[in-house]
Amino acid sequence: MRSTNTTVLIDAGPLIALFDGSDAYHQTVAEFLATKDFFFVSTVAVLTETSAMLRFSVNAQLDFYRWVMANGVEIFAIGQDDMPRIVELCEKYADRPMDFADATLVVAAEKTGIREIISIDSDFDVYRVVKKERISNIFQR
Repeated sequence: MRSTNTTVLIDAGPLIALFDGSDAYHQTVAEFLATKDFFFVSTVAVLTETSAMLRFSVNAQLDFYRWVMANGVEIFAIGQDDMPRIVELCEKYADRPMDFADATLVVAAEKTGIREIISIDSDFDVYRVVKKERISNIFQR
């Protein structure tokens, strides 16, 4: 991982908002991110979710892919050996329910020690890593 001011996890919501000018959170996310020096970490599941939500525009998708290529975000690898933990998390938070992308972000938090995330969802106010530590959502909605 690279070192900048703050390394944070990033969820699909802010990424979608950043690349979709018509998104209700576009301006808020863009302004929030412009005032900070973040290094983003996410997962392929989150990138897939973002890409699917940007399917309305090939140009928006391509802008997103180019941003990823330019090291806009580091992709944390989720492997086969992470599946038992993902299943455990999805069972634990079945009442929400927790989706695969969110579960991969919790696994990434556990494995990297990153305890801050940028998310539009309130789900990360509930999710906990092992030892019941919070992943603090630093995005001000």
